[in-house]
Amino acid sequence: MEGLQRRLRTGAGWLFYVTVLMGMALLLPRSIFDPESTDFLLLLGAVGIWRYSMGAIHYVRGLLFLYLVYPYYRRKAARLGDSADPSQVFLMVTSFRIDALTTAEVYRSVIREAIDCGYKATIVCSIVELSDEMLVKGLWSKMNPPERVRLDFVRIAGTGKRDGLAHGFRAISRHLPDDDAVVAVVDGDTVLTPGVVRKTMPYFKLFDNLGGLTTNEFCEVHGSYVMSEWHKLRFAQRHINMCSMALSKRVLTLTGRMSVFRANVVTNASFINDVENDYLEHWRLGRFKFLTGDDKSSWYSLMRLGYDTFYVPDAAINTVEHPPEKSFIKASRKLMFRWYGNNLRQNSRALGLGSNRLGWFTSIVLLDQRVAMWTSLLGPTVAIVASIKYGFAYLMIYLLWIGLTRLVLTLLLLASGHEIGPAYPLILYYNQIAGALVKVYVFFRLDQQSWTRQKTKLNRDLASFQRWFNTWSSRAMTFSASSVFVAALMWVV
Repeated sequence: MEGLQRRLRTGAGWLFYVTVLMGMALLLPRSIFDPESTDFLLLLGAVGIWRYSMGAIHYVRGLLFLYLVYPYYRRKAARLGDSADPSQVFLMVTSFRIDALTTAEVYRSVIREAIDCGYKATIVCSIVELSDEMLVKGLWSKMNPPERVRLDFVRIAGTGKRDGLAHGFRAISRHLPDDDAVVAVVDGDTVLTPGVVRKTMPYFKLFDNLGGLTTNEFCEVHGSYVMSEWHKLRFAQRHINMCSMALSKRVLTLTGRMSVFRANVVTNASFINDVENDYLEHWRLGRFKFLTGDDKSSWYSLMRLGYDTFYVPDAAINTVEHPPEKSFIKASRKLMFRWYGNNLRQNSRALGLGSNRLGWFTSIVLLDQRVAMWTSLLGPTVAIVASIKYGFAYLMIYLLWIGLTRLVLTLLLLASGHEIGPAYPLILYYNQIAGALVKVYVFFRLDQQSWTRQKTKLNRDLASFQRWFNTWSSRAMTFSASSVFVAALMWVV
């Protein structure tokens, strides 16, 4: 009954969305649907053709990998048989300030995977609170794993996830893993699905230069309907983009939710230092340590050390999402600020590795990330200026164009295997505008960082003049760049 009600609500939502689009179309003059007219609807979209081209390339590459290339790799990996088995598997879980129910669900899934995978396994628990240790011990006693599965606790101070990862990696180093050992790094809010460990292991034997890989994500959101749909849309888009980058073995992030590494990578002192003490030397803001973005640091470290990265689309995990605010606008803004800040901080130095190391396509993608924040604002800015200068109909045409194109983009996501909902077209456009504004803001403030769960911020202990200079130079550069952007578009229109 609940499933039927959900399908009826979804169907009603799609019907309402299409009805609104049809109503907007009826209000506009017929000339915008005439290809020979200067008001033809697609002429407005031509402004953003080159921006859509990157999305189209990612989509085609993603489907090519998902339905042709990856099944070929999977068959090759299956033919390896037992020879692809690792000598030992480490499952390292980092937990801090996560509710007990989620923590129990996560560790139960990890212990179950350690038992069911059939490998010699060690679960490394990098924790802060004594209550988490007692909870894990209770689950361990209840599930009674065999002797080949061991448990190792690493108690740390609550100084951040990076320290938790570094202490966990050093604990794994003390086990002296051999070259065939593998380490799965699992976040404290990630529930492993059955078989996910065995699905990821063979690729380290299939690809000799593979340093790390990451997995497909689904989510359970403890929040509003819009917040839930926003997260699910993000994971559907992530799936396509990950598949696209996996075609070049250059997946751009090794998500902390669950990524798998060679043991000789995570025990490498240089890699541990990159994760624990990563920093950026900025020409204006000075040198500052990275507080968040450990997944970007691990990716950058692998690229710098000469490894490849990969994505396993049929190895899935379920994440439990706790929005940092009750308000969707506030919560999404906080999360965007953290995600896009991590992305731009990585971007500013990743391009320095050069196309010989990254490959031409990856270099173009990283370069496009810098440009996309402005091109995403191109359409709405032109539409607003044109409506002020020539008439309100131009804004209506633009809104109809947005409604139609986002509907098409949503339907294309069906190929990802993730569910879609009637709110997706509107959320897509919200992500475009709000995301671009957040990117522009954070681009000039790369030193500003904060966790959403731990409520901690980076404290640099700068002198008063340096703080004043950083604040006002960031404001001046944001204002100048925005003014040049709007002035240039007004001149063009």
